Amino acid sequence: MTSPLRISNADARRLWLQAHGLSGTPSGADALGVIRDLGFVQLDTIQVVSRAHHHILWSRAQSYREPMLDRLLRQRQVFEHFTHDASVLPMEMLPLWQRQFDRMKRKVGGSWYVGIASEEMTAEILARIRAEGPLCTRDFDTEVEARAMWQRPPHKKALEYLWYAGVLATCHREGVVKHYDLAERVFPEVEALSDDAQVDGLCDAALHRLGFGTLGEVRKFWDAAEVSEVAAWAGRRQPVPVRIEGADRRWTAGVACPDIEERLSQVPATTPRLRLLNPFDPAIRDRVRLKRLFGFDYTVEMFVPEAKRQWGYYIYPLLEGDRFVGRIEVKGDRKAGRLAVTRVWWEPWVRASGARDQRLRAELERLARLAGLSRIMPDGPPWPVIGQ
Repeated sequence: MTSPLRISNADARRLWLQAHGLSGTPSGADALGVIRDLGFVQLDTIQVVSRAHHHILWSRAQSYREPMLDRLLRQRQVFEHFTHDASVLPMEMLPLWQRQFDRMKRKVGGSWYVGIASEEMTAEILARIRAEGPLCTRDFDTEVEARAMWQRPPHKKALEYLWYAGVLATCHREGVVKHYDLAERVFPEVEALSDDAQVDGLCDAALHRLGFGTLGEVRKFWDAAEVSEVAAWAGRRQPVPVRIEGADRRWTAGVACPDIEERLSQVPATTPRLRLLNPFDPAIRDRVRLKRLFGFDYTVEMFVPEAKRQWGYYIYPLLEGDRFVGRIEVKGDRKAGRLAVTRVWWEPWVRASGARDQRLRAELERLARLAGLSRIMPDGPPWPVIGQ
């Protein structure tokens, strides 16, 4: 047996950022290209400045603007479904996604989504959509008797169940409102693949996009296969064994894509540009991996009670080169046309400087343009800094 290939922490960080489209200077407006490169982009309804999916695309293609994603959806170049969360995926993934429709149908079918939604209601919803065309939840009027934050009207549960099962598909959105149509009218016909072929295709595609990782990270990439299925894939495909150095100099066993040595020989230095990433950016979604590779301890606290938050409701990480140098709280006020900088925290080892402040100012100006905002408040630098 050959010894596992060793990947230093410096190379691991640069490979990781390159794989996620964050090593070079972002340019252009190729949203579809970004989605294909990343594999998926998580959808989220929270809008502090710009919603997560728009921000993620903009981070790689700075001429991207918010209406572009819905155009791709209407053109049937992407589709929406569930990875680890609601996401948009390139339509080319559809042949490998049939098993995920079945998995989610079984998973959701045994949960609170069904039960309250009768077969008669489901049949009625399908008949209406077939006859009337795309409909959204506002086109139905069933209600719950006692409203609570976790309760949803029966028609909404039925619509979501049919969407998870791949019977209905998102055909377009108006704002955040999803419009459903019959999947047969949205999705192209696809080649029927065996279950093993789909698992192999999903794991190959995940490892290609990750570059390297543990088998658990390969599985979690799409969250469309079981632990045993990924282990069987590894037995069939025999990915390159590696050991990856962490920021704390500890080594983790993992696997890598077939061309990992070529990637290592060509890994570029990262641009010194300072970037403001979205909390749901795929490069940082796995907080354990983020800390292992970059030594950056980051938590999303929007679901943490306010009194227990260390940082705040919606805090953006700051990436400079191949290091995470801090975090920032900013809020967009579209009515007033301004982007408000509330607080900035630099990491303890980072020295604040005029040059770094200017790089941050330039990034804030770019983010403001994405959201259609014309002013930054305060007019700094200097910014309201915490932790120096």
